[in-house]
Amino acid sequence: MTDETEADLTGGTPRRRPKPSADKVGDRKLKPSTMMMGHGYDPMLSEGSLKPPIFLTSTFVFPNAAAGKRHFEGVTGKRPGGADGLVYSRFNGPNQEILEDRLGIWEGAEDALAFSSGMSAIATLFLSMVKPGDTIVHSGPLYAATETLIARILGRFGVHWLDFPAGATREEIDAVLGKAASGNVALIYLESPANPTNALVDVEAVRASRDAIFTGANKPPIAIDNTFLGPLWAKPLEQGADIVVYSLTKYAGGHSDLVAGGVLGSKEHINTIRLMRNTIGTICDPNTAWMLLRSLETLELRMSRAGENAVKVCEFLRSHPKVEHVGYLGFLEEGSRQADIYQRHCTGAGSTFSLYLKGGEKEAFAFLDSLKIAKLAVSLGGTETLASHPAGMTHLSVPDARKQALGITDNLVRISIGVEDAEDLIADFEEALKAV
Repeated sequence: MTDETEADLTGGTPRRRPKPSADKVGDRKLKPSTMMMGHGYDPMLSEGSLKPPIFLTSTFVFPNAAAGKRHFEGVTGKRPGGADGLVYSRFNGPNQEILEDRLGIWEGAEDALAFSSGMSAIATLFLSMVKPGDTIVHSGPLYAATETLIARILGRFGVHWLDFPAGATREEIDAVLGKAASGNVALIYLESPANPTNALVDVEAVRASRDAIFTGANKPPIAIDNTFLGPLWAKPLEQGADIVVYSLTKYAGGHSDLVAGGVLGSKEHINTIRLMRNTIGTICDPNTAWMLLRSLETLELRMSRAGENAVKVCEFLRSHPKVEHVGYLGFLEEGSRQADIYQRHCTGAGSTFSLYLKGGEKEAFAFLDSLKIAKLAVSLGGTETLASHPAGMTHLSVPDARKQALGITDNLVRISIGVEDAEDLIADFEEALKAV
């Protein structure tokens, strides 16, 4: 898929891919949904194939020895910026590179990387940024595996952490960052909305606090997990985040048939993370990258339909006598801090929400076991509706005291609405609530 030109023979710098397809028609800049159909791929370099082939190869042939050396200088970090061409499938590949080009378009990021899972993306990010003795400051709650990675895994190697609640005010954020500033803060890591409570983080406040407390080379980057709302309903780079993390398994993949992760941001940060990915081999495989290219073509359609369904379902649930509370971003109390963050940061309420039933684990399990259309499974963002019990499933490893402090209670059910007919989903939930 590479466009090897005379530059390879003369020792110049070749293009890694053909020039991207046009991003304008006349003076009109194309929308991301349009660019997903062809950006970064020239069919004429692949026998005219409309869609990119899946490049199932472990290694790539160099045109000459000088080109091979030049590529490895990029791979090993001797020359920043990554390889000029294709080298070896642990480092890069045509399918992954097209995917990375298209991922960056949605948020206007300078560069992007694809990974074998959301957690491999997060782990590679952490490993590239922190060293023993450093501190990670993060919002809470986080996805349970992320909390485990920070506290239990990195903690074994002398990495410390401090956190503040997802909905923290500027003053509360200042207090935590001020306390952490006595050591070396290597990274500020956020998750918004928080999993599974749906609480929003004020990214702008975090950025302002970071900039006021840290200066120069001591200024830690801000990374954020944007899986729940991005890229359609939230774009954290616009609020001041430096790095955006995704479980591409969710809305980006969207069909519950793949596992992958992504990291987007400035070329400087991405090059640092790329060097670690090249070393430990956490890149996604070509087949998964190809499937994600397929999924990105319908991302806007799928997310829009799921979001429309969620509004209707949540309107039904909020008035049901067996429901204590619906943690849906479209229902935030006007004038509240969460509503203020939502209005400044989000363009939609998403399709994943927290349902608090009246009762506890018994009632939650009865509800889940009675569902017919919605599937009892972890994950979110697929075409089908999914429901799970965070306290007893995804967050089971979180200590009980921390679960209570973070609002992960036994009566909490997390629901991800899919693209089915909304009235059918309402009927399913209505019947299941009869068992509570």
